[in-house]
Amino acid sequence: MRTAAATGLLAVATALTGMVATAPAHAHAVASPASGTAPASGVVPAAGAVPDAVSAAGAGAAVSADAGARALAPAAPAPAAAPVSWTAAAAAGRSYAYLEGPAGSVLQDTLSLTNPATRPLTVRLDGRGAPVSFAARTVTVPARTRADVPFAVTVPADAAPGEHRGAVRATAAGREVRVDLRLRVSGPRLAALTVEDVRVDTATGTLRYTLVNRGTTILAPHLAVRAEGVLGTVLDRPGRPLPLTLKPGQRATRTEAWPDPPALDSVTVRLTATAEGAAPATARAEASFTSGPAVAGAAGLLLLAAGGGGHAVRRRARSRTQRATAGAHT
Repeated sequence: MRTAAATGLLAVATALTGMVATAPAHAHAVASPASGTAPASGVVPAAGAVPDAVSAAGAGAAVSADAGARALAPAAPAPAAAPVSWTAAAAAGRSYAYLEGPAGSVLQDTLSLTNPATRPLTVRLDGRGAPVSFAARTVTVPARTRADVPFAVTVPADAAPGEHRGAVRATAAGREVRVDLRLRVSGPRLAALTVEDVRVDTATGTLRYTLVNRGTTILAPHLAVRAEGVLGTVLDRPGRPLPLTLKPGQRATRTEAWPDPPALDSVTVRLTATAEGAAPATARAEASFTSGPAVAGAAGLLLLAAGGGGHAVRRRARSRTQRATAGAHT
């Protein structure tokens, strides 16, 4: 009995001793993965025991730490939005302003200025290629506001019927916006051209004349010149384009050089002007050229001719006298 009890106590003591000896080994094994140190000799942890648990716990801690770091890190700043620019356009969202009316009329339309910024915007206004007028050349548009600005176009009294182009210009904050302006002038299209006040400067041969647009369209005239003298044609220039255009009602006085006019002649100068769609217009002028040397030469010829004629008359008279005397003696 005592022997059996002693044996049992010895077994219990041995088990307790093994448990006490094993505990440090497990603690060392837990620390070893972190420190990189191999476990103590003779201590082999059970497969899938503490090291696996530690690894799992370490992985979980790492994931938690990474998630926490992401949660605590400041968010990346969002890219800055591009600033919205102010705009200018024809009212009611039109891509251009369209006006129509007869010559001499005043037509009106509206320009829309939009300021999306947080500060007021000052805009300068003017017109290009058309007589545009505003109540004020400078307009201040409040922040986040659209302003509708009326403007007027005065159609010139001499404007030709048809299509005309221009623009309304808005300038602000170092930027310029042009809004296309299309103007249609109503009325019948009539091409009519006249040549008036033709004069000839006999001292220099210069021709002076005036072209007048009597129609309602813009004309690009051509001019032909012809001069007839006593003995025939002394100047003949076919029609050629002139370096000008004439608006309706416009007059243009011009000169035409004639560097070698006749020295002694009576001429009729005829000018013929033409333009697309218009009937030819003709005007004429008379001129007599009598230069000093030419007159002197002509007078000399006349005197010579007169002298020669007188001499012939005297000779004929003398011959008659001589024949009559001879007849009397016989």
